[in-house]
Parts: sequence; structure tokens; C-alpha cells
Amino acid sequence: MARDFSTVGVVGLGTMGAGIVEVFARNGIDVVAVEISEPALERGRATLAGSTDRAVAKGKLAAADRDALHERVHFAVGLDALHSVDLVIEAVPEHLDLKQRIFAELDRVCRPETILATNTSSLSVTEISVATSRPNQVIGIHFFNPAPVMKLVEVVRTVVTSPEVVADVEALCARLGKVDVTINDRAGFIANALLFGYLNHAVGMFESHYATREDIDAAMKLGCGLPMGPLALMDLIGLDTAYEILDTMYRRGGRDRRHAPVPLLKQMVTAGLLGRKSGRGFYTYERPGSPKVVPDETTPLATDTALADGSRAITKVGIVGSGTMATGIIEVFAKAGYEVVSVTRGVEKSAAVCEAVKTSLNKGVVRGKLAEDDRDAALGRITWSATLDHLADVDLVVEAVIEELSVKKALFASLDEICKPGVVLATTTSSLPVIDVAMATQRPADVVGLHFFNPAPVMPLVEVVRTIRTSPETTATARAVCAALGKTGVVCGDRSGFIVNALLFPYLNDAVKMLEASYSTADDIDHAMKLGCGYPMGPFELLDVVGLDVSLAIQRELYLELREPGFAPAPLLEHLVTAGYLGRKTRRGFRDHSHR
Repeated sequence: MARDFSTVGVVGLGTMGAGIVEVFARNGIDVVAVEISEPALERGRATLAGSTDRAVAKGKLAAADRDALHERVHFAVGLDALHSVDLVIEAVPEHLDLKQRIFAELDRVCRPETILATNTSSLSVTEISVATSRPNQVIGIHFFNPAPVMKLVEVVRTVVTSPEVVADVEALCARLGKVDVTINDRAGFIANALLFGYLNHAVGMFESHYATREDIDAAMKLGCGLPMGPLALMDLIGLDTAYEILDTMYRRGGRDRRHAPVPLLKQMVTAGLLGRKSGRGFYTYERPGSPKVVPDETTPLATDTALADGSRAITKVGIVGSGTMATGIIEVFAKAGYEVVSVTRGVEKSAAVCEAVKTSLNKGVVRGKLAEDDRDAALGRITWSATLDHLADVDLVVEAVIEELSVKKALFASLDEICKPGVVLATTTSSLPVIDVAMATQRPADVVGLHFFNPAPVMPLVEVVRTIRTSPETTATARAVCAALGKTGVVCGDRSGFIVNALLFPYLNDAVKMLEASYSTADDIDHAMKLGCGYPMGPFELLDVVGLDVSLAIQRELYLELREPGFAPAPLLEHLVTAGYLGRKTRRGFRDHSHR
């Protein structure tokens, strides 16, 4: 039988600690909430009251239940108040010496059978436990912020944590309505180990002026469906907290350079730019603690589709290709009112593309998302062709052919001969260097990347990739076209992976390495990222959807260009691809999909 926890203690009543107090009190457990001083105690009391009052205002908590919740909480200054609790959770700042001092004192104050837990997100639970005479009763219980809302709890056992203690804590998590993943004591556990490498990489992108803060965040929200962009998330976490977590993970986790905090992070912390809590971080906020972003000196002006920004007028668009991407892009331009010339290799392919576009537009009508008149008008704007010569009078060409450099270069050389001067030539490549394609022409200033995401009619993001030869006028035209299509265009340099893939695939690769090391299961890692970070899919779900062969090819490209050892493809990913386990398309990847 699992132990019955009737009274728990919480040490530290900041945002996290107050949230943990609320979780226990909501579930009928008496709580002794402890702080270091009366003012700190009052701040903790106010945080709890504010959270529960908001829950009542939103109709998520009855007023009577709120009052009963508050009656279960006893506030006290000093650890001596915890002498008779069954479990203590420490939620003080991430400093090892501070936590060790608290645990040594808890060891003296608490009953011999009391379980001592830390909410640390990055420090070694083992190093904290050895400050006590009962390391077998010390465990990590890592809640996620905001604790009353987030479903995930990482239960972290050390090599000496008693199995009974682990079982008792797992049963307690279930009682609290949480989903627990039980793991060993390793730097960053699951969620932070995968999350913070990605966040640090995003800061590096911003520091090198590869893309703006707005474009990096928009790319990851719109391209991956994440609840927040990485830089906005850093501001929410707190840049000082993020620095401490990264620094700890770097020192504890094998000194992986990708966890070495980007220099800009330390500079911002030193300058007091800590994120939301200080009112300024990567973004500027209305006031300290406010979530409302306000314009500052680096906020871009709203995208204006007028020609005042130097962009060229685009009315007629040529689209070359016959695959899924080409079909989707034809639909997007035709629906937005552009004249479209679709060019494929042969009449049969043209007929197939025409049929695919009609089918997609008809689905829109059936679903009530498109009027019949608008469908007919869109189809009326498309000319179907099997020869590139029909692109002689277009204003923009979008290439969406196979991802082979030789094929694209030959096509662009032909376009260079056929198209009129001043035409913008765009490639939809997701992995090849745009400059290689541009240099196949005599007009590299007019060449740009327009990386649409699949399915193009649905996905709101387009990466606008400028090379070192792309003119500002061409970039401005590409952005204006994206806006006219109702898409968000994010501008970045011509580097492997652009923004989205460069940030996404190393994270996926890290997840494979974690599985490969037998640190956790695919299910637990997926749970951790969905429930702990709000991701729409776990990394292994996503890998199986994308295709392991596609993922491996992208990861190899990133590694070849950046030569970062941490980007080397995980051997397990290589082995699965070699074995023909490519994901959903072969019915077997990280999971077996044959019965689904």
C-alpha cells in the first residue's frame, strides 16, 4: 500500500512554490508553507490568493472550494514548522549550496520517516541528497510552471533512492491528477535537457543577427505549432534562471557546447534584462511582471504591401513543378487573386496537377471554407502548360521541383534565358543552398528562397531566404507577396535548415540520443514534451510523421555545414533508416503503425 500523505511542507513561496502549495491544497492535503522572512511569506500568500481568485473569476474553482483550500494552508517563517509533515518539497532558487544547507536543516528538523524532495529542474538530486543522513529518502519531484495547470511531473530517483519512496511519490502524483515520468538523476532530466539546447540555439541565432526576434519566434510558433516562440519563452522563464540551468547542464552533461550559455545571455543577465519579471529581456514589457509586450526601438514596422518599401509589383506568377508542394502553392496564389502559369514536364503531369488543385478547392467548398464563385474564379486564373517558354512575361517564378541541386541549377539557367528582366526567381528548397541556385543565373540579385511549409494552403509560414547576393528590393518583394497571400514571411540568411529546421531537428536528434542511451522510453519522452512544454506532438510522434529518412537527411546537412559535434546524427536514427523503418509511411518507425 502506498503511504498516505496527510500533511506536506513546501519551502520557498515564489511562483513555483506557491503553485505547488495550491496543487496540494486543491487536492485535500494540508500544507505547511514556509519562507525565510515575514515579507517573503506575505508575497507567497498574495501569489496564492491571486492565483485562486483568478481561478474563481474564470469559473474553474468554486468560491467555497477556494476558501476551503486556503484553510488547508498554514504559513510559517522558518523550517522548524515542518517538524511533523510527511513530505517536504523544496522550491528555492537554483543554487546547489543553498539547497544543500536547506536539506541539512530539514534532515535535523523532520521526522526520520519524512520524505525530502527537491523541485530542482537542473541540479543534481544526488548532490543535494548527500547533505542529509537519509539520502535513500531524498527524491526529485519536478513540477512545471504553472504547477496548478501543467499535467507533467518528473519524478527523479538517485542511485540510492528507496524503491518504496519512488512508489509512494508516483502514487501521490496520481492522486494529484498529474502524469508522472520516472527517470534517473541526469542533467536537465527529460524536458529541460531537450528544451534548453533548443532555446540556447535560438539565442545564438538572434545574437548573430541571422534573424530578428520576431521572425525567430513566429517561425517556431507557425512552423511547428509551438505555444510560444523560443525568445518569448526565455523571457517567461527568466534569463537568469535560463543561464543557471544551461550552465549547470553544460558542467554536468558532458560539456556539450550547445549547452554553453550564448555570451549574449550572460551580458543581458548582468545588465538586469531578465525577461518579464524585470520588464525587459528579448522583448520590452508594459511593466515588470506584465505579459504585455510593448514596442521598443527594435520593433519592426508593420508589413506594408504597398510599393513604398521598394518592392516590385507582382500580378502574374509562374510555378514550376508537379508534386504536392507545387500543387499547394498553385492553389495559394490562385486563391489570393494572382494570375498563375503552372508549368510541368508534360501534358499528363499538367492534367494530374490540375485535377489535384480542383479536388483541393472542392474540399474547401464542401467544408464551407470557400464559396463556389471563389473556387471558379481561382481556377479561371490558372493557365496549364508543359513548356517553360510560357513564363516569358511573368513577374515572379516559384520553383518547386525535386530537391536535387543539379536539377534546380539547370532549371534556373533556363529561367535566366526565358524570363524578362526584373523578375523575382524563387526556390522552395528546404535544404539546399539558395546561393548555389542563384549563381546558375546571370541575375543572382533577383533570386530568393521562398520556403513554404506542407500543406501550403494550410500552413501560415513562409521562410524568405536571402543570399549574400539577394537585393533588398527582392527581399522586400518576397515579404510583400507573403503578406498578400495571407502568410507570415520570416526573413533569414542562406544557412542550412534556415530557421525552423535548424532549431527543430537538433532537438529531435537529441531525443533520439536520449532514447538510445536508455535514459527514458519514447512514450515518456513524448509525454514530457507534450505535457511539460505544451508541444503539439512529442519528438518520436513527429519523427514518424516527417519520416526518419527525411529527418536523417536534414540532420546530416546541418552537421556538414555547422560541424558542431552535438549535431552529428544519432546512430539509432541511422540504423532505423538502414533497416527500412522510416515512420508512418512504411508502417514502422520508432513505433509500430501496422495496426493503426
